[in-house]
Amino acid sequence: MRPAPPISVQQWTRALSRWDVLAVLLVLSILIFFAEASRNLLQPTAELQRTPISLEPTHLPEYAARTTLRMLLALGLSLVFTFTYATLAAKSKRAEVLLVPLLDILQSVPILGFVSVTVVFFMSLAPGRVLGAEFAAIFAIFTSQAWNMAFSFYQSLRTVPTELVEVSRTFRLSGWMQFWRLEVPFAMPQLIWNMMMSMSGSWFFVVASEAINVGDTTIMLPGMGSYIALAIEQRSLAAVGWAIGTMLVVILIYDQLLFRPLVAWADRFRFEQEVGVTPPKSWVLSTLRRSGVVATLTRPLSVVWQRSFQRPPLGAGNKLAQARSQERPSWSDRGWTALVVTMAALALWQVGRFILAGVSLIEVSKAVLLGLATLTRVIVLISLASLIWVPIGVSVGTRPRAARIFQPVAQFLAAFPANLLFPIVVSAIVVLKLNPDIWLSPLMILGTQWYIFFNVIAGATAIPSELRDCGTNLGVCGWLWWRKIALPAVFPYYVTGAITASGGSWNASIVAEVASWGDERLQAYGLGAYIAQATEAGDFHRIVLGIAVMSLFVVVINRTFWRPLYRYAERKFRLG
Repeated sequence: MRPAPPISVQQWTRALSRWDVLAVLLVLSILIFFAEASRNLLQPTAELQRTPISLEPTHLPEYAARTTLRMLLALGLSLVFTFTYATLAAKSKRAEVLLVPLLDILQSVPILGFVSVTVVFFMSLAPGRVLGAEFAAIFAIFTSQAWNMAFSFYQSLRTVPTELVEVSRTFRLSGWMQFWRLEVPFAMPQLIWNMMMSMSGSWFFVVASEAINVGDTTIMLPGMGSYIALAIEQRSLAAVGWAIGTMLVVILIYDQLLFRPLVAWADRFRFEQEVGVTPPKSWVLSTLRRSGVVATLTRPLSVVWQRSFQRPPLGAGNKLAQARSQERPSWSDRGWTALVVTMAALALWQVGRFILAGVSLIEVSKAVLLGLATLTRVIVLISLASLIWVPIGVSVGTRPRAARIFQPVAQFLAAFPANLLFPIVVSAIVVLKLNPDIWLSPLMILGTQWYIFFNVIAGATAIPSELRDCGTNLGVCGWLWWRKIALPAVFPYYVTGAITASGGSWNASIVAEVASWGDERLQAYGLGAYIAQATEAGDFHRIVLGIAVMSLFVVVINRTFWRPLYRYAERKFRLG
């Protein structure tokens, strides 16, 4: 009997397809990227002074890699925060009483406020090491990403179609299985669009995240933010051009490697599939799906994940969701509300005592007047952005091919930091002798208008084809189509985007109300400029005062206007 030959190299290479080779190369490239971008994290902080930021274009690949790594880590933390915080707020009425107002406050706190308060804490986690400053930068970027994603996921959980919830109860799904099999898939398309917005929006604040300047503490982490800050300080138009080109390349790369695969993968979770529409495709997703090596490596994780769904059902469906729908005000609810109000009053008293220990009542009234000036800008800019981007967002969202083409363009425009426009804006204002209070205002909406646009696109893509076909068959067109079909369908998504755009505009006022180009420095009358000046001077009493006034304005507006509008949209225009 002829013995069987041993496994040869030729047989092994035949077992490997071109998809396996491409997948292995792709995974190895990603691992090398993380390894190269994360080296030198444990080096002493003094090394940052010995190797200062350089405007030589040869350093841009390293700076771009380190900035992208910080943004990706912050995005991962934002996802964890979203799946926990927003879920608890959506499923528990008692938790919602505390968590939603707290989220309003958190999104209104400027990024400089987070940096100035937390930089000492994060530096103490790794004394004398760059790692502490990296923690501070990643946390600052996290604060520019998480709130938008949490609001989006919260809105999706609150608007899951009732028939899908009834089906999950009929099949007696456990809370864990209902969350991952129903609620997360339903929310995923909108969440991915908001992940794109959060990733792009974090570029807007990357300068404040990497070029940390609080009082006597000055840290310039290697990255695109520090590069842009140095280019502005030295008035180097060539460096600004290199920064714009590098940003474009980086956005195209992570669009192809991250967001295009996610959009193509999440298309399976759309509430309904329209016949005749070509689904989005991604070469990365196709490679990973067709690779046997990837399937073999991920099979153990898949088995563990599937076994987590095999636990016995915890009653008929999701008890938290059932409890929320059946909750009625009781003495325990009133007690919980009273406890939350008491805690808020104590916190307000502590903040007020700290502020009044360092500033006078005249200073407080000045901050309130500055807040009113910034509020006027926010209202005007959000109104203009809504008039422009809602129609465009509906047009793009109802045309899948246009959405795929416009997606990377919108990502780049959303990622464009206002700082890079300072040369044009400052020079134009000085030469034409314009009023900074008016002409610096558009910089506030530059990065935040895209919250409205991306959410409206997500809402337009979710319009059921039956609804559109019904309108076509009945001859509904023109303004009647917008009033009866388009606007009601996207209204809940628009409100979510407008809430985050409003909070983001307040945050962006710190960057927009103070613009500098070399020695030229322009300042608008507003609360953002007040906080920026206080942060630069290291005056913590005025920093806390500015943050408190800004948070107060945002919370009052959200409670009196946006939240009632949000509840109306949830009740009136919910699918199913």
